[in-house]
Amino acid sequence: MHALRRFSKNLLAGTLAALAVAGTTDARTSVLYHFAGGGDGANPAASLIQDSKGNFYGTTYAGGGTGCGGGGCGTVFKFSADGTENVLYAFQGGSDGRNPWCTLVEDEDGTLYGTTIYGGNNDLGTVFKLVPDGTETVLHSFAGRKDGNSPQRGLIRDKKGNLYGTTLLGGSAGCTAGFGCGTVFRLAPNGNETVLYAFTGGRDGAYPYASVVLDQVGNLYGTTSQGGSNGCDHSGCGVVFKLGPQRLLTVLHTFAGGNDGASPIASLRRDKAGNLYGTTSGGGPYDLGIVFKLQPDGTETVLHTFAGGSDGAYPEANLIQDRVGNLYGTTVGANSANNCPPDCGTVFKLAPDGTETVLYAFRNHTRHGRTPYAGLIKAGSGELYGSASLGGDPHCGQKYGCGTVYMLRK
Repeated sequence: MHALRRFSKNLLAGTLAALAVAGTTDARTSVLYHFAGGGDGANPAASLIQDSKGNFYGTTYAGGGTGCGGGGCGTVFKFSADGTENVLYAFQGGSDGRNPWCTLVEDEDGTLYGTTIYGGNNDLGTVFKLVPDGTETVLHSFAGRKDGNSPQRGLIRDKKGNLYGTTLLGGSAGCTAGFGCGTVFRLAPNGNETVLYAFTGGRDGAYPYASVVLDQVGNLYGTTSQGGSNGCDHSGCGVVFKLGPQRLLTVLHTFAGGNDGASPIASLRRDKAGNLYGTTSGGGPYDLGIVFKLQPDGTETVLHTFAGGSDGAYPEANLIQDRVGNLYGTTVGANSANNCPPDCGTVFKLAPDGTETVLYAFRNHTRHGRTPYAGLIKAGSGELYGSASLGGDPHCGQKYGCGTVYMLRK
């Protein structure tokens, strides 16, 4: 890999230390776009969103220019219904932010909101908005310590226009080297930021990578990648939490490692009955990750354990669910059946009875893309769309390729 997977797993350590091409069709999958690197962007790592006109929007972690060590500081892009890709904004790496790994959220006026992991006034990450004319505004620059720093994923937006998200670090003075254990924050429409909760690294968890989800009465649900117990080399295996409107945090489930799963780094999916669905990037019998369901009473059920090889390994993205209860997701690892290194990845479907079907196995050749860190989106016409972080154009200037946008017919 495994450039990006190593980055994903080692991002915490690194953060602490650093305080259009014609489409290709293969079976059910059509490669719609190959990122070219440079000004075009490279390495999309977060799920796409779709507007009412059928256009898709997303971010790339790199590309967009020559800053940030020469690889570019990332972009916000639009992929139109006619197959045209346009870079809406290229991050410069200074106060405007750099290296977004976020799914965007769109408001009624077409304004896009997101986060960058780094950059801003303190190089500790930003919350930004991008209006339709391409003007970017930084709504908040993280300052570290109590304020939080290094937001890893995207935001959610409530009916009043408040934005909610998490930071990997900051908040309290605990955890590694005193950099803090992470926060949940709210950003009001007037730009005022409130830290709703600061993790302590104990039973309440530590290091939330994933964004949160919101229910009808204002409760937020999320995961932390560590904390909660003394397992997983004494750093804790992570938790599922609920944060109420009064800022009272309740741990709904503490992962124990082993068959129970460990290290959830993707956001949750909540159904109408209040069940939560998610993945862990580790744990299970083979330590290759699981898919789990958490009922409102706190009962956890492991729906699938990944076995590697053609089954896939290391699910690191959010799940989506169709009307009949099928879950869809991606893994960033495995596919030895396709003569892959351990990072080609899969797209999978999980039926309500627990039957797993691998819908697509990425291959060890660049044109089709591989290593899908991003989750899926279901378009109005029923197809699944996603992005692969690596592969694609072999001449884009990166050894492992700059990534693709693909469509999967179910």
